[in-house]
Amino acid sequence: MTTSTAPRTGHIGLNVTDLEHSLAFYRDVLGYGVLGEGKEEGRRFAFLGEEGARPVLTLWQQADAAFAGGNAGLHHLAIEVDTIERVREYESALRAYGVEFAYEGVVPHGEGATSGGIFFHDPDGTRLEIYAPSGAESGAAPIESAPTCGFF
Repeated sequence: MTTSTAPRTGHIGLNVTDLEHSLAFYRDVLGYGVLGEGKEEGRRFAFLGEEGARPVLTLWQQADAAFAGGNAGLHHLAIEVDTIERVREYESALRAYGVEFAYEGVVPHGEGATSGGIFFHDPDGTRLEIYAPSGAESGAAPIESAPTCGFF
């Protein structure tokens, strides 16, 4: 048996312009639990994840402007769920929240791919994807020659 020496992702940290607004989105719409918060002026943050587990996402109120997709750094944050049905549940909740989507409905990652999901932006414009590893094969990819997740 070979043991991997590659590091694992611990958590993702996102700079946000308004912690309360972003926290409401990630907590109330996406369902992340709040594991800890810093409320001191100038040092506001929230650790998000599942109760009893390590943080998977941290929001830092340190940004003065929205996400800029043209800058080097984060391209998008992909969130995996177990089924396409769960992706569609998130789609409904996000629509009720007023989120606009990059593509209409659940789309496969590429032409003929079984994995796929929904593509949208958080309150600060950070690109997000909620996907399932299978169940999207019946849809048409919006971009046939490259992964859907790379071009939104």
